[in-house]
Amino acid sequence: MSATSAVSTPQRDFFGHPRGLSTLFFTELWERFSYYGMKAILAYYLYRSTAEGALGLDKSFALSLVAIYGASVYMSGVAGGWLADRVLGGQRAVFHGGVLIMLGHVALALPIGVAGVYTGLVLIVLGTGLLKPNISTVVGGLYDRQDPRRDSGFTIFYMGINLGGFLAPLVCGFLGEEYDWHLGFGAAAVGMALGLVVYRAGVRGLGDSAAAPPRPLPAGERGRVLGRIAAVVVGAVAAVALLVVLGVLGAEGVINLISLLSVLLPVGYFAVMVRSPRTTPVERSRVIAYIPLFVAAAMFWLLFEQSATVIAAFADTRVDTTVLGLSLKPSFVQSINPVMIIVVAPLFALLWSRLAGRQPVTPRKFGYSLLLVGLSFLLLMVAGQGDPAVRVSFLWLIAMYLVMTCGELMLSPVGLSVTTKLAPRAFASQTMGLWFLATAAGQGVGAIVVRYYSDENAEAYFGVLGGVAIALGVALVLGARSIHRLMRGVD
Repeated sequence: MSATSAVSTPQRDFFGHPRGLSTLFFTELWERFSYYGMKAILAYYLYRSTAEGALGLDKSFALSLVAIYGASVYMSGVAGGWLADRVLGGQRAVFHGGVLIMLGHVALALPIGVAGVYTGLVLIVLGTGLLKPNISTVVGGLYDRQDPRRDSGFTIFYMGINLGGFLAPLVCGFLGEEYDWHLGFGAAAVGMALGLVVYRAGVRGLGDSAAAPPRPLPAGERGRVLGRIAAVVVGAVAAVALLVVLGVLGAEGVINLISLLSVLLPVGYFAVMVRSPRTTPVERSRVIAYIPLFVAAAMFWLLFEQSATVIAAFADTRVDTTVLGLSLKPSFVQSINPVMIIVVAPLFALLWSRLAGRQPVTPRKFGYSLLLVGLSFLLLMVAGQGDPAVRVSFLWLIAMYLVMTCGELMLSPVGLSVTTKLAPRAFASQTMGLWFLATAAGQGVGAIVVRYYSDENAEAYFGVLGGVAIALGVALVLGARSIHRLMRGVD
């Protein structure tokens, strides 16, 4: 019997699942609470006036900084996955990542201005890169591959993500906007601290799941390899820091640099996989088929991830957040998507079950997702018409998030599945990292795009982006048959 099965089979302490699932459920819930809670108020803290206790930065720069932070989080996951696979193991990576995340929120909670923001964001990026890609690996290790509870276990785990994402803006947003921004960031730090307490208290229940690195560096090479990596990282950071100090590269230049990197990284991945002799002709065809899917995903996330940037700014200044006589905080808007997922996801699961073999092929699903996210932006375009001083109904955001969430459910879970199917055998793990780089690329490009938003040009901004997404969606639907042929038997 394997170590993994020894962990999973006899334990039925959490809704009939291994005891370790409860530990990971609540750890992820609190980690997502900290992530989305901080993100719900970050843009407001950056661009609102100093009279409101905020930093009073230029709004375009503030929105760009939030976007590039999101891109950096997803790029760091590639390095975090490698460290877990070769050095730390999943369990240690999750804990160390959580500590860095907590320290990042603590830095944001301190009233030290822009220095606290930059320090906090760097720590959270590094910590999330360690925790986020590896906690799912630990969940999977609780079960045998044939364990019938495996899929439902992941469903329970992802409910923790949405629960944390729902509660976070309500708590951190209320504290930050009503009382003090640093109190909101402090609540995010407390959330991650609670996650660490839960994790340490229940770590024994995880057994051997991802406890050791699956492909550890040989003892004789470990110091040399890690030393070289550290030297490259330190050298790159020092070079950028020197350019900043000399005035050659400002904060906006650093954002542009990271945006460029978010695009170049996946381009490099594709080039290596297509040209590698370890990629068979059939696999090469599948990789080529994956390219338009990747571009579609990047476009989708470019729009979707503006929830914490442009859509947050729109809710702040253009939307009447009074609902049923209650005056809601603009940050509460970011709780809508998790609620929509909880409500709509079972309907999509039922739809796919009913359609069975009549389901649209994956390229068409991706095309439909772009049509939906584009439509959601066209709804904001209509809402943004007229006098910028006149606030529009909160129902516009409800409708927008409903349409956008349907698009998310057409792409996000489908994308994970098709990535595993199209990945060349020699690049299986790296291709999963490539899927997350689609989100990084979308937000990296978004960091440039959001600079063009203002209250006065909201109609044009949402209309152009929505139109581009719809045009790309139509092209993908029309080309779905050709792309599907390149997938060589993968649906």
